[in-house]
Amino acid sequence: MRYFFIIAFFVLLSFFLTFGLRRYAIARNLIDVPNSRSSHAIPTPRGGGVAIIISFLLAGALLFSLNLIPSSLFLALLFPGLLVAVLGFVDDHGHVSARWRLLGHFAASLGVLCFFQGAPSLSILGAVIESWYLCGVFAVFYLVWMINLYNFMDGIDGLASVEALTVTLSAAFLYWWMGFDGLVWAPLIMAAAVTGFLFLNFPPARIFMGDAGSGFIGLVIGIFSLYGAMVSPQLLWSWLILLGVFIVDATYTLGRRLLRGEKIYEAHRSHAYQSASRVHGSHLVVTLTVSLINIFWLLPIAAMVACQKIEGFLGVLIAYLPVLLLARTYRAGEAE
Repeated sequence: MRYFFIIAFFVLLSFFLTFGLRRYAIARNLIDVPNSRSSHAIPTPRGGGVAIIISFLLAGALLFSLNLIPSSLFLALLFPGLLVAVLGFVDDHGHVSARWRLLGHFAASLGVLCFFQGAPSLSILGAVIESWYLCGVFAVFYLVWMINLYNFMDGIDGLASVEALTVTLSAAFLYWWMGFDGLVWAPLIMAAAVTGFLFLNFPPARIFMGDAGSGFIGLVIGIFSLYGAMVSPQLLWSWLILLGVFIVDATYTLGRRLLRGEKIYEAHRSHAYQSASRVHGSHLVVTLTVSLINIFWLLPIAAMVACQKIEGFLGVLIAYLPVLLLARTYRAGEAE
């Protein structure tokens, strides 16, 4: 019962912090004003993701003190997470060049591996790759991509929050179902921190997450997935499946823009979710649809992979194919 109260406390903490940050953003004129590249029509305060960061790290410190999460995981979340959050916070308040942001993201990702003292092995179609170099390179680039894709996908009301909530709760369910009780708490406290923020971010949003929040969540979810893989290799594939909507949309869109020679770090409105919100004239429809895809399509496949009913790589292909077709249907990555 006391753990229920811990979760409830951090939901409330995140909510009140978000409310306070909204007032701060209005007072400091930290407002996202709609332009030709925006998906919203009303000027909206930004930077509310700081509430998620503070709530999550405080909850993590408490769980660490209660021996519910190990020191390696807590430190990997704390220091690299703070680096990414600070870079995003500064960018929210002014501007940090793409070069320096990327350098910071690589430094944070390398820091994660240092705290983990290595990288998880990779299992692909029955072959196990244990080379520290190959696995380490993959892990670093994977974390950097997770940071940035989450920022790319945070473009309409509630989407990034609902994705984080459904993915972390799904992962917590899989951990409990598979008997990995020690892994349940970290994704649960992220879900709690996001829930408090979501009260003010759900369509129509009264505050946006900002780069600090989106980058931090992307890194944290990436860390969760790598740590899960260190316990059981198939769990990495389950995480990749749960994140299918964001990974497919961001990667497919980026690939098409690169092929056209566009500057991928410049703002645009060519993601599938952005096109879908224009087609349907609603952020709410798209956000809720993504949550349904996560729960009723991606979670069952991730569960079958976790219990080794389906091989991981094959499970990813099965899970991603309909999502890729949706991305093509909504013309992801096409020139505006």
